[in-house]
Amino acid sequence: MTTVHEDRFKLRAGADQLTLYQWNTKIARHYFCSVCGIYPFHRKRSMPDHYAINVRCLADFDASAIPVRQAEGKAMTLAEENQPGGWSGPKA
Repeated sequence: MTTVHEDRFKLRAGADQLTLYQWNTKIARHYFCSVCGIYPFHRKRSMPDHYAINVRCLADFDASAIPVRQAEGKAMTLAEENQPGGWSGPKA
């Protein structure tokens, strides 16, 4: 995944084949292909004006040029019910 501002993202084809998945705060929007199941992109909870894009879904793109950053999903926080909006960040 790599992140781009929403002004720099343009979906060229396949919008009619996308399925939206949300959970917890329903701020982030995760999109999947309803035909093959691939996860092409999502709108981030921590930066709702950005998209994270699965570069493996891009034609003629050299993914080896993107720096790799490790993430640990189990350390991500879940919002408690009735908590104000926003993302509190990863657990310490």
